[in-house]
Amino acid sequence: MWFLRRMLRIPWTAKKTNERVLNEANKRRSLVRTIRKLQATFLGHVIRRGKQEHLVTTGKFEGKRSRGRQRKKIMDGLATWLGTGKVSDTLAAVKDRDLWRDMIANAYKQGT
Repeated sequence: MWFLRRMLRIPWTAKKTNERVLNEANKRRSLVRTIRKLQATFLGHVIRRGKQEHLVTTGKFEGKRSRGRQRKKIMDGLATWLGTGKVSDTLAAVKDRDLWRDMIANAYKQGT
């Protein structure tokens, strides 16, 4: 945020939050969207390849589950970000490369 504060000439003594500075500059945070996009493209690559990474990312391997609250999985987060709702629908969409690219582009444009 320091570069926006410098461009807008906001002194360091002004008590403005980062959100207010972003609003003044008409900017949005984009790091989370960029990370989600990279995760989705990597997931498409891994799932289509179908090796050991596929088993790890989908969570289908033998053994006991850990105690306590279940951890959030990458697949669950991507399914909600892409708007498919279910992980199985997301995995089915990965097989069609053009559909997968369109889904990623639409989710990235929406900024969710």
